[in-house]
Amino acid sequence: MVTICVDAMGGDTGPEVVLEGIAEALEADADLQVLVAGNDEVVTPFCQGHERALPLVTTEAIAMDEHPAQAVRAKRDSSIVRGCQEVRHGEADGFFSAGSTGAILAAATMTVGRIKGIRRPALATAIPGSTGRRTVMIDMGANAQTTSEMIVQFAHMGRAYAKVTLGVEEPKVALLCNGEEETKGSDQALEYHQALVQAGSWFAGNAEGTDLLAGRYDVIVSDGFTGNVALKTLEGTAKYIVGELKKAVKSSKLMAIGALLLKPALKKVAADLSGDEYGGAVLLGLKAPVIIGHGATSATAVRNGTLVCAKAVRAGLVQRIEADVEAEVEEAS
Repeated sequence: MVTICVDAMGGDTGPEVVLEGIAEALEADADLQVLVAGNDEVVTPFCQGHERALPLVTTEAIAMDEHPAQAVRAKRDSSIVRGCQEVRHGEADGFFSAGSTGAILAAATMTVGRIKGIRRPALATAIPGSTGRRTVMIDMGANAQTTSEMIVQFAHMGRAYAKVTLGVEEPKVALLCNGEEETKGSDQALEYHQALVQAGSWFAGNAEGTDLLAGRYDVIVSDGFTGNVALKTLEGTAKYIVGELKKAVKSSKLMAIGALLLKPALKKVAADLSGDEYGGAVLLGLKAPVIIGHGATSATAVRNGTLVCAKAVRAGLVQRIEADVEAEVEEAS
């Protein structure tokens, strides 16, 4: 049985939403056990009423606006820190939280630990594509400054995640750049490109911003600064379009009728862009799967994040990344 620790105190929507998601995950997976981390009055009654739910009682919680590293050091009994410790001690196989991304990144890196040979962990998620093909985007913001070696490692980790989560046998990787030509980009981007060319035949060249939702590649790799700006641009564009549609609907009855007819399709698009299907972003490069949900999480996102975490454990995601890193080192030597 796989055990996933879930932070009941994480997110902006309150513990009730997280607990609802945990209950749905337990119902969906009969071979799943959840270690529920949080305040006694939150987790104990819930666990008493649900089989395969075990309480991890904590006395502190890290707020979204706290300094991540300082909070992790000061609040040793927080649900995030204690949850990561349980993974390190082998009491849980993976961790899910919709709390502070910075705090989870700091706690997981220090406590769960990195895979041997991995320079830095990276955030990845699967985004939808117009062809129906999903694309793993990595790094989404964990590392603002990177080296060519790190970019190659991100690509290996993204490929492993695409194999496990998307079922792609031989994932193709593209580098996010300002043009498809191999001569485009800054000096650093050119270095990234050359390193990826040498890394393997799976490198497909540069991808532009217009390729993010085109479904042309299995993995798009970038430094965390570029990846985060690109992701936030997608989110902002989606919010803008939804806002303009709402204004248009209010402008006339004809528009309102049209919106009613389009409502099912718009809901599907919104669900795809929300990331709820995969529960959030996975922090790759650690010794166990760690998934970070978005702050305004939903019960569906918690459910899916917990299930995806369990799936990553069963599929040996960490072991796949370890094998790829070992192969990379052998080839380099």
